Amino acid sequence: MSNPEVASEAVRSGAHAESTTTGVEVLSAREVPLGGPRALQVRRTIPQRARTLIGAWCFADHYGPVEIPANGMDLPPHPHTGLQTVSWLFSGTIEHRDSLGTHSLIRAGELNLMTGGHGIAHSEVSTSDTTVLHGVQLWVALPDADRDTGRDFQHHVPEPVRIDGAELRVFLGSLAGEASPVRTFTPLLGAQIDLEPHATVTLSVDPGFEHGLLVDAGDVSLDGTEVPPAELGYVAPGVSTLTVTNSSDGPARTILLGGPPFEEEIVMWWNFVVRDHEEILRAREDWEAGSDRFGSVEGYDGRRLPAPPVPDVIIMPRRNPPSRSARQS
Repeated sequence: MSNPEVASEAVRSGAHAESTTTGVEVLSAREVPLGGPRALQVRRTIPQRARTLIGAWCFADHYGPVEIPANGMDLPPHPHTGLQTVSWLFSGTIEHRDSLGTHSLIRAGELNLMTGGHGIAHSEVSTSDTTVLHGVQLWVALPDADRDTGRDFQHHVPEPVRIDGAELRVFLGSLAGEASPVRTFTPLLGAQIDLEPHATVTLSVDPGFEHGLLVDAGDVSLDGTEVPPAELGYVAPGVSTLTVTNSSDGPARTILLGGPPFEEEIVMWWNFVVRDHEEILRAREDWEAGSDRFGSVEGYDGRRLPAPPVPDVIIMPRRNPPSRSARQS
């Protein structure tokens, strides 16, 4: 999806992190309107000043369940550069088209991963039978050596795995003996974890990774720290197990993200992940000029999305602030 905000996360943020004594930071979300007069309200946990990235994960929007208007959700062609987009739905179906020539449906429990690299454009439109949308939109920053790579698109349907009162769908990386075949440019973990009422699951994880648990529903705790719905619990590297508990009488649903700390500084503005302000200006100019850099989206009936004006400030690169040492397992 497109990022509608014209002010960069490099210069402002409205969310905050709450430290706990268990080694878990709870990152609160802020409401962001996504596109147009009937904007879809999303809840954004990263980036924020307390945490720019989790591994190479640089953007996490959580939305719904929300009723879609009669004319549907319609996000016109818009550009991306320097990143991979990860689309994951809990309910609803979205039609995806991109300038690679891809035409694909995004369904619940199915991964669509698009690589922007040097430049790509895509559109997203809800299908006619979709009345409710619910899911997450995630971005991954590409490392400097690969951020000018070519366009790519991958689709994967992970098999659900049962373990200790929980069901896992591993869409990126590996967890609980399951591994995703989807290619990424840095090591990553991405998985949906559904817990039965009053279930607890302890998962072995890579101690070189930092992790974030985004809660969609349920009374969930991570390593003994409560993480409310729409918020994210962060754990620094150095931990070899994570324990997730659902204390509610109903099911719980979470998304677990992870990866080794991403040491490069990045600049995020609109739909671009770059390294300095001048790159923002060039990417915007290329999009507005209709450059071949982003290509065209065939099959979309409508105009493409214009770029917003660049803020009248120099947008500076950022990296994560130093993490508190995690407890050792």
